[in-house]
Amino acid sequence: MNIMDFNVKKLAADAGTFLSRAVQFTEEKLGQAEKTELDAHLENLLSKAECTKLWTEKIMKQTEVLLQPNPNARIEEFVYEKLDRKAPSRLNNPELLGQYMIDAGNEFGPGTAYGNALIKCGETQKRIGTADRELIQTSAINFLTPLRNFIEGDYKTISKERKLLQNKRLDLDAAKTRLKKAKVAEARAAQLNTSQPEENNIMIWAEEVTKSEQEVRITQSEFDRQAEITRLLLEGISSTHAHHLRCLNDFVEAQMTYYAQCYQYMLDLQKQLGSFPSTFLSNNNQSSSAPVQNVSAPSVLASASASLPSVSNSIVTSGFSELKSLSGSRKARVLYDYDAANSSELSLLADEVITVYSIPGMDSDWLMGERGNQKGKVPITYLELLN
Repeated sequence: MNIMDFNVKKLAADAGTFLSRAVQFTEEKLGQAEKTELDAHLENLLSKAECTKLWTEKIMKQTEVLLQPNPNARIEEFVYEKLDRKAPSRLNNPELLGQYMIDAGNEFGPGTAYGNALIKCGETQKRIGTADRELIQTSAINFLTPLRNFIEGDYKTISKERKLLQNKRLDLDAAKTRLKKAKVAEARAAQLNTSQPEENNIMIWAEEVTKSEQEVRITQSEFDRQAEITRLLLEGISSTHAHHLRCLNDFVEAQMTYYAQCYQYMLDLQKQLGSFPSTFLSNNNQSSSAPVQNVSAPSVLASASASLPSVSNSIVTSGFSELKSLSGSRKARVLYDYDAANSSELSLLADEVITVYSIPGMDSDWLMGERGNQKGKVPITYLELLN
């Protein structure tokens, strides 16, 4: 019975407090009650926290889109994460493309130029897919997880204390309002007492004023204490920025590793595709002599050169073997920019024309290039021989 009485009293007290806060909040909105303003430093900290939360959410969501463009896959991963279960493993887009290329290459025949090229491209795409998985995993651990921890952990704590501060502020202003009304009522009672003595009425309002003053002191103390707690939490936002900066550096490093791997994979693939141009030429000659393709081999090469620069580069590469076997020099057009790795190499700019020639003992993937008084080794995969 005593416990029930206590619960009823507590419920009544909570209801009274809630009603008092609601009345104070409404009167403030209507401009009928004064409002205790927070100090400028605390307001700035609150604004900084809100701004941090807003942009952290946007960056986190867009990073998730970048790493996993498929919205259905993101929803599936979210559901499995909430269920604390591991999502089923599926091929990503590069891996799926790579598998299709390998299957097609085996169907066309690994001994054919096109089939062989498809298999090599497929293997490279699967390696890119593996690198993509590593990027997603590393970014999730080192970048997304800290951002999510801030949103779901630190900022929730800040929001809770901020809401509590708002309630303490409403309690303080409601107490101030009651004190103000009690003082007005006491003054009126004192004026009435001059013409009609009512000492009991005056004493009642005096007691009400004393009670209201004590309530203001208590609520002011609670408000100041909560303001200090909230301020200490908000000052931790600077540490959060420093932590997120380190996470951002980790994310950039993960991206740098990923793109460097992809570049190296494609560079190796380009060299592999350039290593069998003679077979490709013979295949084109066969197809050009077929009745359906009533076109000569030179015209096929000309159209391929116009529409497929990378393939034409492989075709022209066959001329490099002739250049290496004969003395003399040829003009060559640079296909891509190239930065010399050391003093023995020559830096190149795309679309410039240089003179190239071979010297005995030189590696099969390199030629000597000359541009005016400058000369040095140049990679043949960056060149297109001119007639």
